[in-house]
Amino acid sequence: MKILGVIPARYGSTRFPGKPLVMINGVSMIERVYKQATLASTLSDVVVATDDTRIFDHVHLFGGKVVMTSANHPSGTDRCAEVVRKMSADWDAVVNIQGDEPYIQPEQIDLVASSFQLEECKIATLVKAIDSELDLNNPNIPKVVVGADGRALYFSRRPIPYFSDDKLAGALANGSFFRHIGIYGYRSDTLLRLAKLAPAPLELAESLEQLRWLSHGYSIHVKTTTAENHAVDAPADVVKLERLFGG
Repeated sequence: MKILGVIPARYGSTRFPGKPLVMINGVSMIERVYKQATLASTLSDVVVATDDTRIFDHVHLFGGKVVMTSANHPSGTDRCAEVVRKMSADWDAVVNIQGDEPYIQPEQIDLVASSFQLEECKIATLVKAIDSELDLNNPNIPKVVVGADGRALYFSRRPIPYFSDDKLAGALANGSFFRHIGIYGYRSDTLLRLAKLAPAPLELAESLEQLRWLSHGYSIHVKTTTAENHAVDAPADVVKLERLFGG
């Protein structure tokens, strides 16, 4: 199976402009993500998808592959779809790798890609158990409930499923809550169809793109990871990562 890893990388960020080019212990964030992605054994190739010449030139400078895409894409999914349309090669599937996780584990990428061993899998993503009430109540951490068949039932910024106060501690200890890890895999033909879907009311209410897919009848297969993820959302996160990883 030919699987392409795509790393969407926008220069313009409301909270952290130029984030892909920020240096973390002497190496740019986008270079760190790219090199981590190339270690994934399931990917046939890796490419950065950007809308900015500064990122484009920088990726070329460190020897990476990069595609210039439109500046008008509302999501990384749309940017990935443009890459598939532009590239001459035929890809069975695409993994959308977050460009703000400089220490992403290649095993997580492989875990998503492994979902496509099931012929019926069209979209795949990852979740991780929540063990902190602080994380459970953080609206910036999307939560997900998963059915017995390993497919997502719903995503929300609210804690789901609901447990009464007297049962909450036990539910956390028993692994009843899951956070969504924002890495996606799509069959290539599915990806192109997703990019044409109209926004859905649930998506607009929760500001979660994946609810558009569920609303339009697409199943999302879920795998559980135990690895920690370290995203860069603000300059302070860079300092934390430099202290944590030290190189």
